[in-house]
Amino acid sequence: MRPGGLQRWGIVGAGSISRTVVPDLASCHGVEVSIVQSRDAAKAAAFAQEFGIKRSTGDFGELLADPLIDAVYIATPFATHHALARRALLAGKHVLVEKPIAMNAAEAADLFAVASRMQVFLMEAMWMKFNPAFRRLHDELAAGRIGEVRSLRASFGIPFPAELGSSRWDHSRSPGSLLDQGIYPVTLAHTIFGPPVAIHAAGSLNEDGIDFSEHFTLEFGGGRFAQCASGMTEFCDPSAAVSGRRGWISVPAPFWARTALDIHADSWDVMFRQPHRVELDQEGNGYVPMLREVVEAINSGACEHAVHPASETIAVFHTLDAIRREMTAPKTDSPALQAPLEKSTSPQ
Repeated sequence: MRPGGLQRWGIVGAGSISRTVVPDLASCHGVEVSIVQSRDAAKAAAFAQEFGIKRSTGDFGELLADPLIDAVYIATPFATHHALARRALLAGKHVLVEKPIAMNAAEAADLFAVASRMQVFLMEAMWMKFNPAFRRLHDELAAGRIGEVRSLRASFGIPFPAELGSSRWDHSRSPGSLLDQGIYPVTLAHTIFGPPVAIHAAGSLNEDGIDFSEHFTLEFGGGRFAQCASGMTEFCDPSAAVSGRRGWISVPAPFWARTALDIHADSWDVMFRQPHRVELDQEGNGYVPMLREVVEAINSGACEHAVHPASETIAVFHTLDAIRREMTAPKTDSPALQAPLEKSTSPQ
């Protein structure tokens, strides 16, 4: 930290997500966004001018070598997250990485090991977990509003056509739907039930091995389960609901970003006719609650945040890895499905 408590941040990536996050980060007390870096130096310069950032560069190494920069926010295509975050951590910078933090559990674990060794802060920018509606949901569940929680449903299916240049169709950038979209329902399920004890998954991949659609059921023992889906070729209702023995709570679409809840509990009339709507304020573009807590965690000397710590991040990636394995495992048809139907010999 600098004298006077000012945190100086560097922004890595000048794309659409940075355009949303940077104004929220700049609004946090005690923060200065000091430099933006992009592989395209002209793009970085234009971004800096638009958002009032003093400096820009096309050289990631230049940003890391600057002793005045305390922390970096990485918002590049996610296939690059592990390598860039690792370099930043080894340079002694605190790091906030857009989700997914890495491509698999091994890469995620490696980053947190480096952060621990270097004694710097690291977190995946899972802003959903800091969303006031998300926290209110957990408060209602903890208070027993819907009784014992038994199941969850969550999906994130929105078309991202390849012909429009979506990075999700590019192996070198941000390939696939599961890591980019499916991570949200999986994270929601983990925060409510913990890691699953069994996974059933199926999906579709193109000839390059990029998953573009998947649906999966996570089992948590005792009959509890989560039904989830993600996809980038068609819509799949991007809302969520958590159900218990005395009612359910739904989060309108898009569930990872909304600041509203509908509580279906207390009476039959409320459940089916007039659910209790909870409306909460959104700060900035929605990232402020997370960013404010990251700034405070860095000020306190923490290496991770209790809301989204290393252990939970890595656990989610173990589940994502298992879903991917289940999707890509060779399937053998049931003999009953392979055999032709025999002509009935029963009397007509």
